[in-house]
Amino acid sequence: MNLEAYLFPSSVDEALDMLNEHRGHSQIIAGGTDLVLQARSGKSQATVLVDITRIPGLDAIAERDGYIVLGAQVTHAQAMRSLLIQQRAGVLAQACSTVGGPQIRNVGTLVGNVVNALPAADSAVALFALDAELEIVDADGRQWQPIASLYQGVGLCSLDRCGQVVTAIRFRPLPDDAGSAFERLAKRRALTLPVLNAAAVVDLDDGRFRQTRIAVGPVASTPFRATAAEEALAGQPATPEAIAQAAQLAARDAQPRDSLLRGGKEYRTDMVKVLVRRALTRAAKQEVL
Repeated sequence: MNLEAYLFPSSVDEALDMLNEHRGHSQIIAGGTDLVLQARSGKSQATVLVDITRIPGLDAIAERDGYIVLGAQVTHAQAMRSLLIQQRAGVLAQACSTVGGPQIRNVGTLVGNVVNALPAADSAVALFALDAELEIVDADGRQWQPIASLYQGVGLCSLDRCGQVVTAIRFRPLPDDAGSAFERLAKRRALTLPVLNAAAVVDLDDGRFRQTRIAVGPVASTPFRATAAEEALAGQPATPEAIAQAAQLAARDAQPRDSLLRGGKEYRTDMVKVLVRRALTRAAKQEVL
């Protein structure tokens, strides 16, 4: 890394000024667990890093205006340990607990995970199932954008890293009668990339699926929402048969490829069905099949 300056803004506006002053050569850093590796491998050309970890308020997890809001400095360890997340968005706490090892979870941020735009990122897959939004600040002001709008392909994010700052993530807390679950398949329990992961959020009404969101990765160039499976469950009783049918639809629509790292296409397609079935079963508070 050919670093010329490492800057500490005290506000988001000051961070934007620093980015614009060094436009084309600057980038935001918080946890840096991915950015440092990218710089060492030559994938990041930034020579000026703008460290937002001293900006007050960006490390908070709170419920306000009908949303759970996580600041841009919130780490995976914070989200995993948060009682609010555990109780009102359990799928995210479960996903964060699988990221890397303790050192990575203590430093790496959820926003950084999203901005890297990798389809297998555990916390990002959970955030897709939660229908999350990100607050993006630039010279024109602040706006909330759906998480899916930031993903343009594998490792490709629509964020202008020299002129925009993500300050928060938000999503609706799950209702009392809703459930959620995260499933992960990997070669070992920690410090390894997932072969597959799946997140499910279900809202039940008198034992029937009222609303369902299912996200799977990496089976496409971005985290994949299994919309056909979600629609098939609407109004259906929360039975093993209905769950199995939805899992079959998710596997049908998923597009995993052959991978030397993650396994063959046929195997991974079959495992999509298994992971989605398990996630839905747990989310619906049924006995795991």
